[in-house]
Formats: sequence, C-alpha cells, structure tokens
Amino acid sequence: MDLQLKNKCALVTGSSRGLGYAIARSLALEGCRVAINSRNPQSLSEATQRLIAETGAEILPLPGDVGDTLISETLVQRTSEAFGGLDLLVTNAGGPPAGKFDAFDDVAWQKAIDLSLLSHVRLIRAALPYLRKSACPSVVTITSYSVKQPIPNLVLSNSVRAATVGLTKSLALELGADGIRFNSILPAWTETERVYALMSHRAKVNSTSVEEEIARQSKDSALGRMGRPEEIANATVFLLSPAASYITGVMLSVDGGMYKGTL
Repeated sequence: MDLQLKNKCALVTGSSRGLGYAIARSLALEGCRVAINSRNPQSLSEATQRLIAETGAEILPLPGDVGDTLISETLVQRTSEAFGGLDLLVTNAGGPPAGKFDAFDDVAWQKAIDLSLLSHVRLIRAALPYLRKSACPSVVTITSYSVKQPIPNLVLSNSVRAATVGLTKSLALELGADGIRFNSILPAWTETERVYALMSHRAKVNSTSVEEEIARQSKDSALGRMGRPEEIANATVFLLSPAASYITGVMLSVDGGMYKGTL
C-alpha cells in the first residue's frame, strides 16, 4: 500500500529514542521530511546521525523540553520555516514517574500535567495555523492503554493521559470541518528505555530482577511478549497518512491483547 507520505513535512516530539524515534524513522523511510526533538542535545545529535544514515531523509534536529511552557511554538515555527509548512504532527513526551497516590504533592501533579497534557495542548495550538494550510493535515497524540485499563503504581500517568484522549476526541470533532484529523495511539508495554526504567522500579519494590518483572508483565499479552517500538510506529504512521483519510477520533490500542475490554 502506498501511504502517500513522500515529501510530507512532519514534526515528532520526544523522538531521540524509544517510540518517538521509531515513529520518526518510519516516517523518514516513507519519504517524509522529519523534524525530531529531544531535551538531551547529545541524544538528539546521535539520533539525527542515525536517521540520516539509515534513511537518507532530511532530518531537522530541534532541542527543547516539551514540558516547557514556551518551547512548543519554537518547535513548530522552526519546522515550518525549514520545510515550508507542516503536514503531520506527533505529540509525544516521556511519562511521569511511577508511584502511588500518597507519594505525590501538587508540584508533582502539575509537572505531570505540563508534560503529559499541556505539552499536547501547546503543540497542537501552535501547529494549527500551519496544519490549516496543509492538503493532508493529521495529528497523532501518543498516550497509553492505561487510559482504558489503569496500570498499578502509575496514578499520574493513568490520570493525566486520560485527559489527553479527551482532548484528542474533542479536537477530532471540533476541527474535522477544517479537514484536520486527530487520533491517538495507546501503546501497552513496549521495549523502550522508559519501560525498562519502570521495570527496574518494580524490581526494587518487589525484591526481584528486571528480567523477572518483564517476564511477569509479558504474560498479560495474548502474544506472550512486550511490543517492539517499530510495531507502535507502523500503526502511528498509517493513522498519520493520507491512506487513513477517513479515520479520525480513534483511540487505537496497540497492546498485543493486554487490554482485556471489548470497547
């Protein structure tokens, strides 16, 4: 299938590693011009070099922390200036820390809201003027299957990411008349640095090993394993593409059967 992505202009935040990197790589392999972002300059530089070497695509590195109030407008503006527009936006950020409800004060909650809700709000708001000029505008927010099935010991993520899917659905309805599609990808446990960090936290709490915790969590999947970043990326890139032109307002679980509900 031709996803019709050649020469499209994309911005993927939180993309120097993990799911964001995999999404940027898949877009680049489809012929997109891709702006990537990270708060870690060294990680960003290394990711840029790898992507250019692996894909031959035009890659624009943009440093900055999407949890910062002022960075979103800069990221969007620099992408549009470099590429002459913006067609595709993937709003992605690292998740809040693990822990139970009693462990977090108002400061921790506000940081989680800035990172896992307001970063999406600010990026989309900054991107709208450019997306309205695109012939195929599409936005995908990266959230988590925890919005359907809360994950133990992740109260911040469970709560705040649920607000992001509410935002995504609302914008799909509100801005459909402008031709802009909004969808969300809900990954389950995937082989990324963040997941290994969470498994390390569990291992410490449970006096087990990281390997034991990964094996235990993998049993929740109908496929008996965690996902691979490229599997999440494939679903994301399809939803972004003109090949999915009649799909909007969808919250797509990419979870290997870890979510046990029917809706």
